[in-house]
Amino acid sequence: MNTPRISRHRSRFVAAVAGLVLAVAGGNAVADDEPIDVINSAVDALNTGLQGQRDTLAQDRAALIRFVDGLLAPRFDRNYAGRLVLARHWRDATTEQKKRFIDGLYNSLIRRYADGVLEFEEDLVEVLEPRAGDNDEKRATVRTVVTIGGGETVPVNYGLVNRGDNGWKVFDVTIEGISYVRNFRAEIDEEVKRTSLDAVITRLETEAAEALGELDESDVSAATASGS
Repeated sequence: MNTPRISRHRSRFVAAVAGLVLAVAGGNAVADDEPIDVINSAVDALNTGLQGQRDTLAQDRAALIRFVDGLLAPRFDRNYAGRLVLARHWRDATTEQKKRFIDGLYNSLIRRYADGVLEFEEDLVEVLEPRAGDNDEKRATVRTVVTIGGGETVPVNYGLVNRGDNGWKVFDVTIEGISYVRNFRAEIDEEVKRTSLDAVITRLETEAAEALGELDESDVSAATASGS
């Protein structure tokens, strides 16, 4: 199966937006928040968090990963996202494999996209009012538009799931029509069929470890504690 790809000359932007997406999933939402409130407050929180420490984070990988994880962990439903990505293979996976896959996918995402957070600028993100049919009691879509170089705009939409007293949590992001969940599901499915689930899990864990390879053991433990 051929997974949709974004053109190579836009790859740097996509990494930046994906980093933004990860961080925007953070914030201190409450149960009474509407989905759009979760995203609006998260954009504000990210902007505030970057003030005065952007240069420091750019030069301190451990601090950057802790920063992104601190924003992402409270509001990203990584269990639900991991189950959707693993799809048909979830049923046959053991409890240990499920946990390792979820953790490996989460930490691999941070590895891939953390640097993009540093390119975030609040005035380049517009959160749009919901359309009819965007929201129901269980799921919602929050649509945003991100302005890139030359004034070009790109749609970046967030899928959220209602977790009751725990509020709305992000589980999917769609950039230019390409869903994170669908994209990863296709990639993982092909790889599991070609190798094995254990091999996929090991790759994800290795990618995360390599991203932290320059850090000492205490930094690695601190940087991944809330994602493990």
